[in-house]
This record gives sequence, structure tokens and C-alpha cells, in this order.
Amino acid sequence: MWFNQSTEDVLKELEVNSSTGLSENDVIKRRETYGLNELVTKKPKTLIRIFLSQLNNIMIYILIGAALISGFIGEISDAVIIGIVILINAIVGVIQESKAEKALDALKKLSTPKALIKRDGISKEIPSQEVVPGDVVIIDAGRYIPCDLRLIETANLQIEESALTGESVPADKQADLVIDAEDTPLGDQKNMAFKSTLATYGRGIGIAVATGMDTQIGKIATMLEESADEQTPLQKKIEELGKILGFAAIGICVLMFLVGVLQDRDLYEMFLIALSLAVAAIPEGLPAIVTIVLAMGVQRLIKEHAIVRKLPAVETLGSVSIICSDKTGTLTQNKMTVTNFWADNGSGEIASLDLTQNAHRLLLENLVLCNDSTYSESTKTGDPTEIALLDAGHKLKITKETLEKTYPRVYEIPFDSDRKLMTTVHEHDNRFIAMTKGALDSLLKISTTAYLKGETVPLTEELKNKIMEASNSMSDGALRVLGAAYKPLDAIPSNNDSVEENLTFIGLVGMIDPPRLEVKDSIALCKKAGIKTVMITGDHKNTAFAIAKELGIAKNIEEVISGAELDKLTQDQLNDKIQDLSVFARVSPEHKVTIVKAIRSKGNIVSMTGDGVNDAPSLKAADIGVAMGITGTDVAKGAADIVLTDDNFSTIVSAIKEGRNIFNNIKKSIIFLLSCNLGEVIALFLAILLGWAAPLRPIHILWVNLVTDTLPALSLGVDSGDPTVMEKKPRDPKATLFAEGAGIRLILNGALIGILTLAAFAIGNRIYPDSLMHAQTMAFVVLSISQLFHSLNMRHPDKSIFQLGLFTNKKLIYSILLGILLQVIVITIPALASVFKVYPLTLNDWVFVLALSVMPLLINEIVKAIRRTSHKA
Repeated sequence: MWFNQSTEDVLKELEVNSSTGLSENDVIKRRETYGLNELVTKKPKTLIRIFLSQLNNIMIYILIGAALISGFIGEISDAVIIGIVILINAIVGVIQESKAEKALDALKKLSTPKALIKRDGISKEIPSQEVVPGDVVIIDAGRYIPCDLRLIETANLQIEESALTGESVPADKQADLVIDAEDTPLGDQKNMAFKSTLATYGRGIGIAVATGMDTQIGKIATMLEESADEQTPLQKKIEELGKILGFAAIGICVLMFLVGVLQDRDLYEMFLIALSLAVAAIPEGLPAIVTIVLAMGVQRLIKEHAIVRKLPAVETLGSVSIICSDKTGTLTQNKMTVTNFWADNGSGEIASLDLTQNAHRLLLENLVLCNDSTYSESTKTGDPTEIALLDAGHKLKITKETLEKTYPRVYEIPFDSDRKLMTTVHEHDNRFIAMTKGALDSLLKISTTAYLKGETVPLTEELKNKIMEASNSMSDGALRVLGAAYKPLDAIPSNNDSVEENLTFIGLVGMIDPPRLEVKDSIALCKKAGIKTVMITGDHKNTAFAIAKELGIAKNIEEVISGAELDKLTQDQLNDKIQDLSVFARVSPEHKVTIVKAIRSKGNIVSMTGDGVNDAPSLKAADIGVAMGITGTDVAKGAADIVLTDDNFSTIVSAIKEGRNIFNNIKKSIIFLLSCNLGEVIALFLAILLGWAAPLRPIHILWVNLVTDTLPALSLGVDSGDPTVMEKKPRDPKATLFAEGAGIRLILNGALIGILTLAAFAIGNRIYPDSLMHAQTMAFVVLSISQLFHSLNMRHPDKSIFQLGLFTNKKLIYSILLGILLQVIVITIPALASVFKVYPLTLNDWVFVLALSVMPLLINEIVKAIRRTSHKA
């Protein structure tokens, strides 16, 4: 651990002289040992690999097998239709997932192009990838850190590390520190600087102790590379369903073939019938429909300000039970804001400052004048704390630009991390005044009087205690406290010796990175929906708890755990304790991944939100990673499944609502297709058992599965959302697609469709005993149109289609009408009729088949009415 070694030990271990740096020979040898200071990236997937990955699915394998067999036996039209379905599914998947993983490339882009180093006693700029361990690196404000450094010299150095540690404000660095604790979090390693962070103030010198993949950023890159993409609940369910249907198809084929042999049927005829059953058992359009419905969901989510990078994430959203959220910039505004003050023996919110009171005005003028930052409506530059002070003045119409015209700065003593003070001297009417701001304990030590009620009074112990009580009250609310004091001077100081002594204390202010205004309501809505919000942050424990309490995430401090406490727990111990924890403070990137794993160990579906580099591994480890689009780093966006374009936590809640509705719609589509296919299997199976001729040909089943069924299934996939969906608990990811009575309804409706189809065939055979094709045509039409009417039943398990509104899903009505039209065209146009081997129906035939076809709708409406009546009773 470099941070717990002295600078002398570091220089000795790395064999480098801090005055001269490495020699060129040393550099060559070390580059051979350690390589270039850059991140190793995976080769991006080619389009061909992405395309082939879309075919790596059990359902697709079965479809390919069916297409090959159909082509082999001469059913070319069947093979072509199946091939088109496979191609459509793969193309849609490629379009949505063709973006290669960007996380490591984005990490690479974070590296600064140049580094200022000292070699052979000469300072020079080199490309950052040429830095080697042992190099002496010079740091100044505005320069990115090229690698991990052990600092050996600092002068008021501050480094912006929020993307790595989650800290809201730049970290003060001190080279002379030696930190004993080995479990010190990154944010507390004050004598270290890390690759790709930004120096915002002061200067320093550091020794390169880690380069490339050995840096903290490199470790994150390694974690990203090691994270394997897991299947979503729906992907797992469809894969399981595919296996079941595949085995079912094979079993049915074998069984039917054996029945045919026992019945002394023609073996070639039985092979065709067995193939028909296999085709009937597999919903050919299912993979494409699921993919297309998810893609449509992606388009709707864009309107909700959420960009989906990975298609299955749409469905995963609907089962999220825990949202793990980064604090800075996600739950909070990522902008330090002055909220409270104490002056003139009174306290309040900053907006209540009364500028007609001398003490109040003097406090604000002090904080605006003793300030090195710049502020305007369009640009704000400098330290976030100082910008917050200028912002407070701006809101009360006291600007630095205006004040400095009246009180021009003539002298200054810069901030120093040892003194924890800053002083500026200003001229006014040939007199001078020193304005000092800084840490309260430092300020009280050098103050002898206080400004109260327009007078200067002695700073008694009693008054000091009042000031400390006000400060402690602010600190308990996780506010960062700054004090202000002043001193009249007769002349411009010649040195710093006597300026910061015998000051008059004015007051103090408290500031914080405040929560986003809309987040509290969003978290409350999450609770209502059975979703727990967990905060994960790099900030200190008290700060994290104060924000969490205000937002309704945590009620007491026992729900908060720090990174140091986490280090003392094994993964199993954390797993056992995880349900009692709501806030994780002062954590590292490794901690975040451990936390996500612990939460998932309890069967939760986890969403992780974040914006920094430090969030990337946990974004990838979670079931669904959500990155901030505006403040988020490219690394976070590259590792995430979803990117929010408005950085609004409430957008996550809207996306979850959309995800729940999308899953429900996909489930409707799947149950609809399976019930229709079950009807086909039952019709064929019973016909063979009864010794009848096959009521349907393979091309009939393919036509129904791929054309007639597909349009209504897609329309169900875009059905209007359930308005009460966020009043229900997240669905159990282990629950099957057939839960909540869906399986029973599937079987009953499948049996009904099968029996109606068989009835049409049997009656057709009786009316037209010399024309098998005529009877098959009647069965074909009933099968097709009964399924179209059945789609109306699928919109809700209990509500009548008339309660929902017949035209609230116009796409479904259009699909049904189009399906009927296509069925008529296939039968009436001779060229198509010859391909499908169908017979033109008479008017009486049409009346009969339509009467049978509407039965699923009528029977389901009656059953729903009975169920609703029994529920009321």
C-alpha cells in the first residue's frame, strides 16, 4: 500500500531521485516490464458475430430443423416461410444490439493525452501512455492525472475525484501524510492521486506508482471485462419454454408415428402428419414477436427520456424490486448549495438573510469578496464551495463583480490546508479591511471579538459555545460549515504575519449538495410499488444518512454502513445482513459490486443507477444498469443497459412502469400464441387417434402461425398499459409465464379452439364426403378466424372487452379485420388456393364457419361475467 509509506520509502522502493527523475535507460527497462500506460480493451464484436448470436436459441434451432425437413420433403413454401421468420428475428435483434461494448473504449478516452514529467533533471511533456512507474510527475491546476501517484510535494492541491470516489467536492491533498490504516477508502487517501482525475487547484509533484491496468481505473476496466452478461428473467423463461416445446414436438411426432404404424397407415403420410404436429407445437412467430414488442417498448421509453442500449433490459425493468442509486448527481443535484446561516446571534435559512441588518450583509459580503471563483449566468468556474457562496450572493443580488468595484482587492493570503483559512484585503475610502473565511475551529482560535447588533463585542466562552452549537446543529444535518471574520487595517500588509490574528467573528454558513426536488415523490411511488431504494455513495456516513433520511430512504442510522465496516464482513455475512441496510457510505467500486451481489443473493432483481467511472462495474453487475445521460461519464453509459437523457431519478420510475406493462403485454402475446398452437395440436392429435384423415396441412398451420396469429399477437404487445400496474408488488422472477391462472386459461382456450376446428372438419366431411380438401378448408378457416376472435379475450383475464372498450386497441381490431381479409383472399384467389390446397367455400359454409369461430369470444365473455359476479359476492 503506497499510501501508508513515507515519501522516502516510496522513492527508495521505486529507485528514483525526486530531483532528477528517471534516466532514459530506466524508462526503457520499465516500459519492457510494465508496458504502456494504457487500458487493454477487448476486440469489439463483428456484425456477423452479433447476427450469429441472435440464432443461438433453442426455438431458432427447432425452426431451422423444421425448415430443413420441409425443404427435404419438397414443401418448399413451408421452408421459405420459416426462413423469413428466422431472418426477421435476427435482423431486429442485430439492429438493437449492434453497438459494441463501449465501456473500455470510454475508459481509454479518459486518459489525458499529455503528462508533465521530470527525466534526467529536465521537465518535459510526453504522451501519457509513455509514463512508467517511478516517473516524477508534475501536477498543476487544470491538468488530468496520467496514472496513480504517491504525492511527494503539495501546495494547496485539490483534485476532483467525484467520477472515481463519488465525493461531491474536490479532495484536499497532503503529501506529508502517512496513513496507517490499510483499509482506508480511496476518498480518504489524501496522499495519493489517481489516474484520470482532475487537479482543480494548487500544485504538486507525485511519483508514478501504478500505470495502465494496475491503476484504480485499470482495476475497474478489469472488473468490467470479467463481468459476464446474464440472461434476463424473460430470456430464461422463453429458453425454458423453447426446450419444453422442442421436447413436446419430438414426443408428439414419435407418438403420432407409432399410432399411425399401429393403424397401418401409409408411413410417408404419417411422416407428413408428424411434421404437421411438430409445426403446430412450435409458435414460429414467437421469437420475432417478443423481439419486435421489446423494440416497440424501446421507442416508447425514448419518449420517457430513457434510451435502452440492450433490448432485453426493457422487460427486466418490469421485475425490478430494488433500485441501488448513487447519491451524487443522481439523488442530489451535484451542486454545492448554501442552505443555512448563523449571524447576529440568530440562525435561519439562507433565503431569510436580511440585508438591512449590518451583520447579515457583512457575512454575505465577506463570503463573496474572499473568493477566487468567478460566477455569471452562463459560466461558473472555480472551487464548488466558492461557487456556492457566489451563488448565494447572486440570489440576494450581491455580486462579486459589483462589490469589487467598491472594495477592490489589494492583497491576499491564499487558502492553505494547514491553516484551513483564506484571507483577502480590500480598499474602501482610503481604509482597508481584511476578509477571512475558513474552518470554524481555525477561525475561532484567531478571533477575539464578534460583530453583534451593529457593535463589536468580546468573543466570550458563552458566545463561542453558542457559535459551536449552531455549527454542530448544521453538521448534524450533514452541512459543510464555513466561518467568516474580518479585521480593519490601517494599511496594506507588508507580510502575512499579523493579518490573521485578533479578528472579529461575523457568522457562519452551512452548505450541502441538495437532493433533487422530484426524487422524494419518486421514492415514495417506488415504495407503493413494492420497490426499495438503496443509496450507495462515496460520501461520509453522516452526510449520506442526512440525505437518505430527507428522501425517505432510511429512518435511522442503523440502516447505514460504511465501506470500512463492509471490509470486515465476508460475502456471506453481508448477504445475511443486507435486508436491514438502506445506505452504503464511503464505498469503493469493489464494494458496490459486492453490495449488488448480496442484494441479488436474496432473489431480488436489482437496478443500479450511477454516473461516475466508479459506478461502471456495479452497473454491469446489476440485472439492469441505469446511467445518467447528461452528467454521466462515457464509461458509465457504456456499461449500462439504459441511459437517462434527463438525469432524472423519477424517469427510472416511469421506465419501470413502462417495463411492467411491456412484460404484461409480452405475456399476453405468448399465452395467446401458445393457446392457438395448442388448439392446432389438439385438432390434429384427436383426428389421428380417431383414425380420421389429417384435418390440416403443414402449410395451413404455418400460415395461421406466421400471418394470422402474428398480427394480433403484435397488437396485444402494444396494448394500452394497466393504470394500476404501479400499485402491485414486483413480479416474482421465479414465477412462470403460466402463473395467476394463465396456464389454465391457455389449456381451456386451446382445447376449445381445437375442438371447434375438429368440429368444422367433421361436419365438412359429412356435408362433402367426396372432398377432403373442402373439409380441410372449413377446418382451416375456423382455426384461423377463431384464433383472431380469441385475441380479444387476451386483453384482460377478468374484464369484458366491452368494459375495456372495443376500440381502445385499434391496432388489434385492424389486425383481426386484416386477418379475416387475408383468409378470404387465400381461399378465393385461384393461384393462392392452389398453393394452399384449399377449396372455395359457399355462402352457407361461411355462415357456419363464422358461427363456430366466434364461440371462443362468447364463451370467454360468459365465463368472465360469472367470475366477476362471484368476486362481488
